[in-house]
Formats: sequence, C-alpha cells, structure tokens
Amino acid sequence: MQLSAAPLIYILIFVAVLVLVEGLYLTVFGKSISLNSRMSRRLALLEKNHNREQVLEQLRKEMSQHMNSRGIPLYSILATKAQKANIAFTPSQLIGIMGGLAIFAYLGLTMGTEASPPIRIGIAIAMGVGGVYTWVNNKAKKRMALLEEQLPDAVELMVRSLRVGHPFSSAIGIVSKEVPDPLGTEFGMISDEAAYGRDVSESLKAFAERMDSQDLRFLAVAVSIQQQSGGNLAEILEGLAKVIRARFKLFRRVKAITAEAKWSGMFLSAFPIGALVMIQIIQPHYYDDVKETAAFIPAALVVGVFLVINVVFMKIMVNIKV
Repeated sequence: MQLSAAPLIYILIFVAVLVLVEGLYLTVFGKSISLNSRMSRRLALLEKNHNREQVLEQLRKEMSQHMNSRGIPLYSILATKAQKANIAFTPSQLIGIMGGLAIFAYLGLTMGTEASPPIRIGIAIAMGVGGVYTWVNNKAKKRMALLEEQLPDAVELMVRSLRVGHPFSSAIGIVSKEVPDPLGTEFGMISDEAAYGRDVSESLKAFAERMDSQDLRFLAVAVSIQQQSGGNLAEILEGLAKVIRARFKLFRRVKAITAEAKWSGMFLSAFPIGALVMIQIIQPHYYDDVKETAAFIPAALVVGVFLVINVVFMKIMVNIKV
C-alpha cells in the first residue's frame, strides 16, 4: 500500500501559519495584549508611558483603525472581526502578514509537495489569507465571550461603588483598575474620555456599537435614561446586572442543550472532507482511472457545491436564536 503525505503536509503548513501569526503578535506587543493577562493593556501602557492622553490616543487609534480601512480591497471581510478582536496590528501590517505567510506557505509547499507552481501559488495565497482570517476570527470570538462574561460582574462592581458614594465616572474608573482585559481597557478608555469632557453615555453607546453587543446597549440606554430623567442609578444597574446574568445563564443553557446537535452538524460537515483526505493518504491513485474523463471536473464541482450547501444548512439548523 502506497501512502501519500501531501494532505498532512497541507494541514501542517496551515497550522504553522496560525502559530506564526500568534507568535509574531505576542513578540511585537508582549503578553499584555493577551486576554489572560492579569494587568489590562491600558494599565501596562500607562506603566511604560505616564502620559494618559497619549495612551488614550493610541488605544483609540487601535480600536478604530480597522473599520476606517474597510475600503481596502480584500480587507473588508476582515475589518469587523479585527475590530471586535481589537487587533493591535494596523490594516497594512495585517495585509503584509498575509503576504509573508503566503510566501512561507509557498516555500513549504515547494519543499514538501510535488504540486505544479500555479496550484502551489493558489493554495499559498489561500493559506495566507485564510490563516490570518481564522486567527482574527478566533480572537474575536474569545474576546467577545470573555467580555460578555465579565460584564455582569463589572456592573455589580459599579453598583457597590455608587452605593458607597462614588460618582458614576469614578465607578467606571474603579472597574477599569479592578477588572482585567478586555473590559478593563475598554472601561479605562471611557473613564479617560469622561475626564477629557466626553459624555459617559456617548462613550458607552460607541462602545456598544463597536462591539455589537446587546447587553452593552442595555447598559448605555440605562445610563442615558437616568441622566435625562433622574432616578437611583445604583438600583437601575443592579436590576440590569440581574438581567444580564439571567441572559448569560439562558445562553449557556441553550448552548448545553444544542451541543449534541452542533457537534452532529460539525461531524456531518467535516466527515466528507476528512474521508477525502484519508483516501488521498491511504490510496493516492484512487481517482487515477476517472480523473482524465470529461465528467470528472463537473462531477467534482457538483460535489463541492453540495458540500458547501451541506455546511450552510447544518449551520442554519444548529444556530438557535435566543
């Protein structure tokens, strides 16, 4: 039996691309950029540069640069994810990284496979762009999940601060110091903007729209209504914290209930691709008798279309809205 290592080489090169992106990111910006850092990125920058205004300007630039660059070709598919992930790389740097990773993938494919140059070029470009997109998408999902988990605790911390007599802007400042990233840096920016004269409710609204989070919109609306009509903000935020925590609990329950269906959908979507990879490894000449026929390419395209339709419908079936 003749085994082919080409499919495994493709997979290993793609994994190497993802590892290179993460390693480069941590090398350039340090551990403070990671979500599991105990000190928020804002506090780490303030420790190095004591100029509060410059730190605020740098953070605001990092958080708005991606959506401001949506007009760049190919970058529009990445801009929203990069903004939610708060990637510190500039758009031009990310595009440059895509190109560098494509070159790395092409060299790996040249040394490890016997594919023709046009095929290697196409696969290398797909790996460069797809690797960065996959990395940014994973960063965005992790950051949004952690932010939503931190929010009810942060709101309850604001409630306790308000009840001991602190103004709302000071309560936000306390959250920025006590809560790690991602919420710590975000609330620190809101606190800094309030210190320089921007309305807190406007900063919260901008934060909610940038993250596209319903819970953050609830917080921004609650603060805005209290500023306009008055009332006990501590009681309002306490009720909001209970609502956010109940929503979070409901989402977790729905996630647990639908876990089996989601894994079934993932398995049914990945099984045909996995089977194709295994066939290429175990019996690389399995399709030699038919690949030269006129019907092979149309049949392969039809199978590819059905695979895409299968993935889309499986995603729709297990994506339950709450």
